[in-house]
Amino acid sequence: MSSERILVVDDQPINVQLLKRKLERCGLAVSTANNGLEALEQVKLHKPDLILLDLMMPDMDGIEVCQRLQERSDTRSIPVIFVTARTTKESKLEGLAVGAVDYITKPIDLDETVARVQTQLRFAAINRENLELQRRLEESRRAATIGAVAQGIAHNLNNLLGVVIGYLDLIKAGYDKPPVVKKNAQNVDDAIQRIVGIIRQLSTLVVKSRPDLARVPLERLIDGGIRRFHNDYKLTAGVVVNNATPDLEIDTNIETFEEVLSKVLMNAWESYQDSPAEQRPISIYTRVFDKARGEKMLEIRVDDSGRGIAEEIRDRMFEPFVSTKRTVGVGMGLTIARHSLRSVGGEVTMSSRPEGGSSAVLVHPVRDPRRRDKSQDDEE
Repeated sequence: MSSERILVVDDQPINVQLLKRKLERCGLAVSTANNGLEALEQVKLHKPDLILLDLMMPDMDGIEVCQRLQERSDTRSIPVIFVTARTTKESKLEGLAVGAVDYITKPIDLDETVARVQTQLRFAAINRENLELQRRLEESRRAATIGAVAQGIAHNLNNLLGVVIGYLDLIKAGYDKPPVVKKNAQNVDDAIQRIVGIIRQLSTLVVKSRPDLARVPLERLIDGGIRRFHNDYKLTAGVVVNNATPDLEIDTNIETFEEVLSKVLMNAWESYQDSPAEQRPISIYTRVFDKARGEKMLEIRVDDSGRGIAEEIRDRMFEPFVSTKRTVGVGMGLTIARHSLRSVGGEVTMSSRPEGGSSAVLVHPVRDPRRRDKSQDDEE
């Protein structure tokens, strides 16, 4: 017996029995339901690999059943084939619009039905294989990242410890010269603070749980990110904000959001290299757009007119310790920003601007999908 399970849903018992018998003869496991509510209960008990769903049923028709399945993240991917006596183009389009993958018209040709079922099962198997491949690729990338982090830690900490030891030797050699001792002691302190900074950033990377989210006005988040940018890096740089959504509120973690925006702003600031502070324009633009299935997303674009993205790091700029600067202990800003934003369902990308400089694009869900799914579960 095949491990693949088919759910047959029809309010006519004879249709159910005919389909069940034919599919079982082809080696498929079959469960049945005689109405929409019973079908949803069956899906909860034993999630099927495919559903043959009658379109016209009393109380809850096939369209509503399919819509209910599409609303839940754990049932959204189940392929549904509608079975109906309606043959109009409009009815077929209506079924496909709510997530059905195919359409079978009555009277049912059992051999054709089996062929279509097996075709959709093959598609589903290919999709599962692709998802597994993506998972393995992600694990490989994660392992490569861990290796890069470990190598970067060793390189940077060794360099910084070498700096500390060097300045301590200078302090020992000039112990009777207070100005020299004071200067070198400050250099030791600076190097130690860089070591502490690396350890703090690494602590951010290893956090696995998703942070708690709260509904926060976007304007407050942007102001907080700019303020943090100024405070963390001891800067007074002007940042022009063009907020096209001043009344927007999003579900996010305040600490994470402000940290990400602060690091992206610092990356924009550093792109100007040695330019005077008053010649380092940075602009923020916001917009809301619809993603797949109508999910609203916030986009925050941070533009600068600096040197742009260096060719030698273009494909590796989000890897840890990758930087065009020669100073040790740097190159984690964008790595931390991407990791942090992904922890709340967002993403960070970088691109060059045609007019010069670069754009960092932060994408963040407007609403927490977990809250949406929970509300749907409560309704059911």
